[in-house]
Amino acid sequence: MNVTLRQLRAFAAVARTGSFTVAAESLFVTQSALSGLIKELEQSLGLRLFDRSTRRIHLSAIGQAIYPLIDKILLDLDGVLDEVTNLKELKKGIVRVAAPQLMSCTLLPEVIAAYQAEHPHVRVRLSDCGVEGVVSRVFSGEVDFGVGPERDPSSDIRAEELFCLPFHAVFPPDHPLAAQQEIRWSDLEPYPLITLQGQFTERLSLDLHAATREGELEPNTTVTFMSTALSMASSGLGVTICIPYAASLVRLYGLAMRPLVAPVVDRRFYVFGRANHTLSPAAQSFRDFLVRYVKENESFAR
Repeated sequence: MNVTLRQLRAFAAVARTGSFTVAAESLFVTQSALSGLIKELEQSLGLRLFDRSTRRIHLSAIGQAIYPLIDKILLDLDGVLDEVTNLKELKKGIVRVAAPQLMSCTLLPEVIAAYQAEHPHVRVRLSDCGVEGVVSRVFSGEVDFGVGPERDPSSDIRAEELFCLPFHAVFPPDHPLAAQQEIRWSDLEPYPLITLQGQFTERLSLDLHAATREGELEPNTTVTFMSTALSMASSGLGVTICIPYAASLVRLYGLAMRPLVAPVVDRRFYVFGRANHTLSPAAQSFRDFLVRYVKENESFAR
């Protein structure tokens, strides 16, 4: 059998209206084209679906038996196509994004709010986690994509640079360093230094050593989350270091921020996705919006 969707729609239209003329109009085809489709369907099935007379047309016994089944198939198919259309046109959809805790409480909420103002029917679910958990959640399929600092390359993960920003020193506004517009890394030595655990401090230490050929970074205290480091700095327990996309949180803690120089050390942030994996229309839309938002808005970096 070689039954086509056009033939089934033609059969359902004639069965529903009881008229070739009305059915042809509903399908926007000529009556002869409709008759041809019904004839092709009957030939493919080897069955007569309609009993015809000079005055009327009605379903045959076999036509009556299969019409409810075909009608349901067509309704289900139309429902699927409507769902696809809604997803494609962003009338619905869910986006799952993983980001480090600091980015999840600074940059990402701002971007999500701006995106949902344009696409109110798309839900964005933000998974805040430790920096090391971003790529693993992308790899496992728990999220559509992730955003975070550079990590060791993997053939299973593709990475696209989102932005690159230099490290800044953060301290209370009445701190002795506040009088300087730029701060040398060596200027931090007299003060207790608070940094993040894991690769944050390890990579920063390696970058500084590579640039100066001097000793590695030696923090007095390491913590898990930047919010903890900022709270400690706000209480006068030391100086911390962060990337300026978190300026809104720094101000919330009543702290001052100055660029670190000699050397300037940058940190690159990426959008991470699974290799050879196609995003849903909603996820692709939000990903594109995020990239465009970062390029068009510099407020997160001040």
